[in-house]
Amino acid sequence: MDYLKSVVPSQLVAERGSNLVVINPGSANIRIGLAQQETPFNVPHCVARYTTVGNQVPKRHVQDQMLNSQITTAQHMEREKAYDIIASLLKIPFLDEEVANNSFPRKMARVDGYNPPNTRKDTAFSWANIFEKKPDSSLASESLENKGANMESIDQHESNDCKEASSSECKYRQFICGEEALRISPNEPYCLRRPIRRGHFNVSQHYPMQQVLEDLFTIWDWVLIEKLHIPHCERNMYSAILVVPETFDNREIKEMLSIVLRDLCFSSAVVHQEGLAAVFGNGLSTACVVNMGAQVTSVICIEDGVALPSTQMTLPFGGEDISRCLLWTQRHHQTWPPIRTDALTKPIDLLMLNKLKESYCQIKEGELDVVAVVHSYENGTPAGSHKTRLTALNVPPMGLFYPMLLVPDVYPPPPRSWFHDYEDMPEDTWHIEFPRRTDMSDGLFAGVNGGLSMWDNFPVFPTKPKREEKVGLAEAITSSILSTGRIDLQRKLFCSMQLIGGVALTSGLISAVEERVLHAIPSNEAIDTVEVLQSRTNPTFVSWKGGAILGILDFGRDAWIHREDWIRRGIHVGSGRKYKDSYYLQAQAMCYINS
Repeated sequence: MDYLKSVVPSQLVAERGSNLVVINPGSANIRIGLAQQETPFNVPHCVARYTTVGNQVPKRHVQDQMLNSQITTAQHMEREKAYDIIASLLKIPFLDEEVANNSFPRKMARVDGYNPPNTRKDTAFSWANIFEKKPDSSLASESLENKGANMESIDQHESNDCKEASSSECKYRQFICGEEALRISPNEPYCLRRPIRRGHFNVSQHYPMQQVLEDLFTIWDWVLIEKLHIPHCERNMYSAILVVPETFDNREIKEMLSIVLRDLCFSSAVVHQEGLAAVFGNGLSTACVVNMGAQVTSVICIEDGVALPSTQMTLPFGGEDISRCLLWTQRHHQTWPPIRTDALTKPIDLLMLNKLKESYCQIKEGELDVVAVVHSYENGTPAGSHKTRLTALNVPPMGLFYPMLLVPDVYPPPPRSWFHDYEDMPEDTWHIEFPRRTDMSDGLFAGVNGGLSMWDNFPVFPTKPKREEKVGLAEAITSSILSTGRIDLQRKLFCSMQLIGGVALTSGLISAVEERVLHAIPSNEAIDTVEVLQSRTNPTFVSWKGGAILGILDFGRDAWIHREDWIRRGIHVGSGRKYKDSYYLQAQAMCYINS
């Protein structure tokens, strides 16, 4: 401890961060990087696999897509009602009102060849190259590089060459990960898989558990090799910090640890909770953490470095729902070009919608219109450009407070019984006689039937305290904080709200949260002040950064799980290595600090 007080932070990072890999898996994106890095690699959490399914049966381009994702008439009416409520608050015309004397005519024009400003928000995506690079492609690559071409144009060049050549000369890539997987044309023989959806493993009748686990391994292994350049033969020199969202259940955490230790071959690993890591990432000890991701929004309160499980709430919507609501709003106002935009069956369209949302959506009063370039992606041809006026851009993000505005989940729910078989988890290791560890003294060896399965350390909850609600963000935050039951802590938490996740970057969101949370507090509560704390780092990466800090400081040194122990699935009494339920993972960071 004296060393930790005297050491220079940069020195500590250099010493301990070079062999620590921080893995923060989310539903739509995964953040992976070395603890010594400033920011991680942020990679879409998906993989597209080459499929040889014949033409006799319909091919699903997306593994678990529903054939019918239409919402009901009642849901349409609720959505339109929510729009009008928001319009009244923002002082803009209602959904069916025509704007008199509007300076922007509602016209759309195809503008192929249009040269937009050199900004990311107006950059079109290109289709991914689905063929393996040819051995002799280095000369072509060098020639293109000499002409100032980027790698995308090289890939496109090789893809075109392969399409023109016979199939025997080119070979399809067996799998494609990350953003490239989202940019594959639906016409190509690939099936896109997203192993995590809405904060849980994406298990369904179309997507069995074993495929989910294989895909998780493939994506994570690809990032480690292609981005971090850590080959399999060197993994035993690295340890992993797994920063898990609060939504994951015990069995999901167990499976991810098995992937990290057994399949990816890290020497050791430790698990930390995302909410707690976010608090560390911003240098706090007490806060109400509001994590707004692409598919899930979760709220949990942290007090003095310990998460309070009874305060955790999960809201089944996020940034992608806002993006799809943006599309619905434009189509309703007839400002969207007459193109086939489908975020479900064409993931490249969702990429475009996310980019438009990040560039133009914000929360503010008054009419918010902008002239933008929308792209169409058809039949694997280059993107078509359409210059148009987008309107009511301040409405979609308000869906956070009025979730009926957002489209209900278009996927079927996973079989929840899969996540609640706690009683079955330890059965196979209850009565195993574990061999004596060579590094264990006589006093610590329990002998016959004395070894404890790692899963005996799991508290078994007949009903989990995790709650999925259909309430708005302000009500969820208020309910979470008030559930602590202590006025002193409630006042502190209402003045220590922390917004993290990609949606937290939405302009105007902080003031909107403060205003609406204040109004959501019941009048009989003695609380009259709320405040959202400014994040010290990018809200998208703050949990990852906090996990890196926890790993570097080594607070949980006795909580680290070693590969050989995990594979043998035995932790002995007194060994000091205990794995706890995700709700109590936060204790790892503190309970061993004075040991």
